[in-house]
Amino acid sequence: MRIAIAGAHGQIARRLGRLLSARGDTVAGIIRNPAHESDVVGDGVDPVVLDLETAGLEQVALAVRDADAVVFAAGAGAGSGVPRKDTVDRGAAVLLADAAERSGVGRYLLVSSMGVDAVADGASPEGVDEVFVAYLRAKLAAEQDLLARDGLTTTVVRPGALTDDPGTGRVTLARHVQRGSVPRDDVAAVLVALLDAEPRGAVLELVGGDTPVDQAVAAALRPDGRG
Repeated sequence: MRIAIAGAHGQIARRLGRLLSARGDTVAGIIRNPAHESDVVGDGVDPVVLDLETAGLEQVALAVRDADAVVFAAGAGAGSGVPRKDTVDRGAAVLLADAAERSGVGRYLLVSSMGVDAVADGASPEGVDEVFVAYLRAKLAAEQDLLARDGLTTTVVRPGALTDDPGTGRVTLARHVQRGSVPRDDVAAVLVALLDAEPRGAVLELVGGDTPVDQAVAAALRPDGRG
């Protein structure tokens, strides 16, 4: 497969890039900072230096051309304010979708976040920092935009609290799960398994668990309403 990853220097994205390249897939990694090129090259990923906050549609379409799927794993990051939650976590995700459609790429994996339902219909959860609320709203808006597109098969993955613990290869994955944490290693493994699965649109929450990743993905994507 040929996979294009937006935010390829991120912690989940680098794990994903290494997994894909190690098994022989071709990975194009979109990064904003040229200083990160050597890191992603070391992961076996072909770097594409492109700022998704300022790039034009044709530039991004060229970057994802010939890909079998695109993965959005970018984010404004810690320390960024409310405006960049919108321009990156929503705007860049939407731009990548526009580019995928322009280039005929039909599959999109969006790394979102548990908790976005708390801001549905304009709700403002009590006791939550305004920047994090903006982040959740941006992620939810991106989900809604992508899932409404007939030209894309979009799978949304909403991980719980992310950790750097070693992956276990076992997770809990379903439309709704109890809140919890999940190692970034296991998030990357789930993304690989989703890329290997038959394309199917779904919104899936992800935390640590007892089910092997491949089995969890197969069960979550069954056409019985669980995915």
